[in-house]
Amino acid sequence: TGWGGSIGAEISRQVLQNDPRLLIIFDANEFSLYSIKQELLDRKSEVEIKSVLGDVRDQNRVRQVCEAFGVETIYHSAAYKHVPLVEENPFEAVSNNIFGTLNCVLAAIESHVETFVLISTDKAVRPTNIMGATKRFAELILQSLADENKTKENTKISMVRFGNVLGSS
Repeated sequence: TGWGGSIGAEISRQVLQNDPRLLIIFDANEFSLYSIKQELLDRKSEVEIKSVLGDVRDQNRVRQVCEAFGVETIYHSAAYKHVPLVEENPFEAVSNNIFGTLNCVLAAIESHVETFVLISTDKAVRPTNIMGATKRFAELILQSLADENKTKENTKISMVRFGNVLGSS
């Protein structure tokens, strides 16, 4: 998720180098999704690439994509990350960063996705702003679900924190 952003786009470039059977790029921003797909297609890889317009706040859409394509791994990078904008729009940040993450991980568990990876932020360590707090909340949700999920031997849930990314979109 979030493949139209700078982090998601870079992850898609790295994944493409590993020759997956299928690469699904998912984003709510049509132009960004189109742009990264064109860039990936220009690499002349044999990997099939599907671009899917969708919002992480729509759990049914995420689940439908997982089930339709037999998704094995989700890299969830869709989030509002720019601190000044998030401070001005806290309810959107909560909706996207917290509930969007919850929707994605629940869709992954329900669809028996093997691995779910949250791309978080160093701002979640000791949050001093709304963005960091929403990302920390999302991490806590994942930790709780990972503990609950261990007994079911279902979806492996993990996360990684990135620091500031130059030129981030």
